Amino acid sequence: MYAFDLKRPGTIDEAVKALGAEEAQALGGGQTLIPSLKQRLAAPSVLVSLSGIAEMQGVCTDDDGRICIGGGTTHAGVVEGAATYPALVSLAARIGDPAVRNRGTIGGSLANNDPSACYPAAVLASGATVVTNAREIGADDFFEGMFATALEEGEIITEVRFPVPEAAAYEKFEQPASRFPLVGVFVARHANGVRVAVTGASEEGVFRWTEAEEALANDFSAEALTGMSPPADTMISDLHGQAAYRAHLVGVLTRRGVTAAG
Repeated sequence: MYAFDLKRPGTIDEAVKALGAEEAQALGGGQTLIPSLKQRLAAPSVLVSLSGIAEMQGVCTDDDGRICIGGGTTHAGVVEGAATYPALVSLAARIGDPAVRNRGTIGGSLANNDPSACYPAAVLASGATVVTNAREIGADDFFEGMFATALEEGEIITEVRFPVPEAAAYEKFEQPASRFPLVGVFVARHANGVRVAVTGASEEGVFRWTEAEEALANDFSAEALTGMSPPADTMISDLHGQAAYRAHLVGVLTRRGVTAAG
């Protein structure tokens, strides 16, 4: 690692101020950033730890019935606190291993927007709202491609607000070494329609499979998706799976998700 200073702010305002320093970078659970530092792929002069900010911790339900999760809440904390959204709990419970689940945070995962991360699919399928120290960003406007989001320099995810769908499920096909999804699909049926979000598959990062959404809006059953899969030409192709294989998996996992959601 390179040498750096570590700041431990106790409030969001203190964190924002600390992130104004030259070459400062936020540190959530460190599950991506720390390995990057070790490999010298990142070299910030100041790390601003968000783990000590109490107002960014925990899970609650607001007056609209949304599950509100602090940006600094760990995956294990989501499992413990979001019981009224079983599909989200199931997703969080299968991220990485116990060490990752007890250190990694929802805010850190979303800010990094790894193309194979699980939470982006939940946020997009749920129609969630990402709250920062400066504004609120709808799910459809937050993700801007692989490792890219709408966050401005120094902006911090303080909370994520999830509407609870009428029915939902998350299905993923794990890469056994990393435990990232080779493909993951989150299906959510809302009062005003169906949202299907796919992670791990596309070169563009997480995306909504609109053709499946349209089919399921008329008939929320696995049979409505018979023979359907997204185009393979934008799918990731690597040593773990070719593009056509990933496209096929999207169809398979979406049908499984619909069945599991009921």
